[in-house]
Amino acid sequence: MTKVLVVDDAKFMRLTLRNMLENSTFQVIGEAENGEEAVEKYRSLHPDLVTMDITMPVLDGISAAKEILKEDPKANIIMCSAMGQQKMVIEAIEAGAKDFIVKPFDGTRVVESLSRVVKK
Repeated sequence: MTKVLVVDDAKFMRLTLRNMLENSTFQVIGEAENGEEAVEKYRSLHPDLVTMDITMPVLDGISAAKEILKEDPKANIIMCSAMGQQKMVIEAIEAGAKDFIVKPFDGTRVVESLSRVVKK
């Protein structure tokens, strides 16, 4: 089973993703509500995959992704963005994120995206 760390400053979004993933072949092993917490949890939990919101307090998702990838270049990070954040998504992919999913989440697309990244 693929272990996932869900990162989003909105509790509702973390819960939504958790439910979508746990109804599939994924196991959510942790949650973080900002980028700094995401980096700490990545270090302690060693997930197979991270879903990372872009816009968060303390440390944004792109900075957190860069931090994680600096320590683990093989990290699988999928960015989560709202509509209209294309520029930030491109920046995240250039920083090393493997894919992105758009809010509001479509359960089938989310699971497909995560499965595709894990298979690579």
